[in-house]
Amino acid sequence: MLAVLASWGIAQVKEVPTRDQVDDMYKWNLADFFSSDDAWQVEFDALKTRILEIEQFQSRLGESPDILAQCLMLNDTLGMRAHRLYVYASLKSDEDSRVGANQEMSDKARVLYSQISQATAFVEPEILEIPDSTLRTFLESDKGLALYRFYLEDIIRRKAHIRSQEVEEVLALASPVTAGPQKIFTMIDDADIKFPTVKDENGNDIELTRGRYGQILESQDRNVRRAASEAYNETYKKHLNTLAATLSSSVNGDIFYTKVRGYNTCLERSLDDNNIPQSVFDNLIKAVNGNFEPLHKYISLRKKYLGVDTLFGFDLSVPLVPEVKKEYTYGQAREFMLKGLKPLGSEYLKNVQTSLDAHWIDVYETQGKRSGGYTWGTYMVHPVMLLNFTGTLSDVFTLGHEMGHLMHNYYSYRHEPYIYAGHSLFTAEVASTCNEAIMIKYMIDHTTDRNEKLYLLNYYIDQIIGTFYTQAWFSEFEKKIHETVEQGGALSAESLRKFYREIFQKYYGPDFFIPADRDLGGLRIDHFYRQYYVYQYATSYAASQMLSKRIMDGDKKAVAAYMEFIKTGASDYPVNILKKAGVDMTTTAPFDNTIKIFGELVDEFEKLLLARPKS
Repeated sequence: MLAVLASWGIAQVKEVPTRDQVDDMYKWNLADFFSSDDAWQVEFDALKTRILEIEQFQSRLGESPDILAQCLMLNDTLGMRAHRLYVYASLKSDEDSRVGANQEMSDKARVLYSQISQATAFVEPEILEIPDSTLRTFLESDKGLALYRFYLEDIIRRKAHIRSQEVEEVLALASPVTAGPQKIFTMIDDADIKFPTVKDENGNDIELTRGRYGQILESQDRNVRRAASEAYNETYKKHLNTLAATLSSSVNGDIFYTKVRGYNTCLERSLDDNNIPQSVFDNLIKAVNGNFEPLHKYISLRKKYLGVDTLFGFDLSVPLVPEVKKEYTYGQAREFMLKGLKPLGSEYLKNVQTSLDAHWIDVYETQGKRSGGYTWGTYMVHPVMLLNFTGTLSDVFTLGHEMGHLMHNYYSYRHEPYIYAGHSLFTAEVASTCNEAIMIKYMIDHTTDRNEKLYLLNYYIDQIIGTFYTQAWFSEFEKKIHETVEQGGALSAESLRKFYREIFQKYYGPDFFIPADRDLGGLRIDHFYRQYYVYQYATSYAASQMLSKRIMDGDKKAVAAYMEFIKTGASDYPVNILKKAGVDMTTTAPFDNTIKIFGELVDEFEKLLLARPKS
């Protein structure tokens, strides 16, 4: 565990415990997956012998609905059992990556998964060869196929963009080539970029890193922030033309697949994966651009309170209020979460309590344990959660966030068949951020400490900026660079910087200024190598804000609708699932609501902030 002292350049290191030194009550119990590693091996060997069974259906799926149904059921069985093996092995590896046996087990599971994927690779191409009329007749005549109706109808929907076997083989061969730009960017960013030494607040030399850069931007010393920002950007500037060419090549790869598959734009192709109407993306951008006033007001407030003539990028992260130095035990975090989530009802809380008491959560950092936090599970067993809890307020919210994911998985696993038990990104982040919103609103309403309330308000404000506004801005930048090439233009270092600077400036308003040498963000963000990916963070967040507000207002119908939402996996398209929950993502309403909430938070924050003396 690392305790950072007054200067972020100095740290006092406490010994990280071994796994054996942590009480079992704070560790997950993987015996629910397999009683032992030996039991895992028995299942591994048994499943391996069943892989070839799928071959009996090859070249026969169009013969009868019964043959097709049997094949799909076996495909599910193989996938379900392989997933349990893979998840258990991965969880064991994440407990302590230094244990060779755990890594070996994980590698074996990965290879088995690959073998099953190869053995079942014929299934979807063969289904695509079945005439639509025949497939629909199959669906009407065989009850065994009823389970797979949505899956099969979605294949029919996407069939227009599936190419001949020969072309599909060429596209598969092209995949490593078109993936090249992202790989090159990763190598430049992770291996080739070397940051210089900068001064900390005490005049000490420290080596600049990405992690330290984020800490430095929170320094109260503006000269330190400015110098670090200049050093950080100058480092990327040395690779300017290479980074621009790499991103341009990535966009060209996106357009290649778009044209070959017969879509009009890259945006259309990306949205079609989950049948998302383009109005969802367009309304996000429209709503944000239609009301920048609350965001501009916050930027003006930040400028005023910091007492600067011009607000720069390096002024956006420095806290306006001191961090609340309150530490929480894990037990306190549990109780706070349970109180905060009370509006979700007794059934939800009962299952949350079960997850807390039944060893579904691995709580503390230990030697060799994977960093960060996540929730994972398998259809055959309950989900589990990995944390590295240190007692900060952020850790409390992480517990609530991951509990949202865990409950989403728990409910959908129990109410959906295996084929539909998962979630798209479009819906997955709704449950997690809904929990966070409910918890933070509860804490804001119940704290009696002015500084704590200011800190919570600022936390919520920054969360909306990072998860909603920033992702909308990134999405707008993505649209601009793709449309430029789609319309016959070309991308250069100059144009990429210009597009990024103009959108950044538009979002942050007249009290903010981005100099010509600080406009490299579009060239150093890895999300832009996954076309039209980040908009889903903004849409999910907006949906969760609308749902959480209704829940917090005591709307029982909203709670019931939310419970139905988390019981649903992928048995319908994401927009339809959210519409049933009461959120129409094809309108601007969810986005307008988020902006309204943001404005109210800024107003309350301003009132409290300006009423107290600066420290």
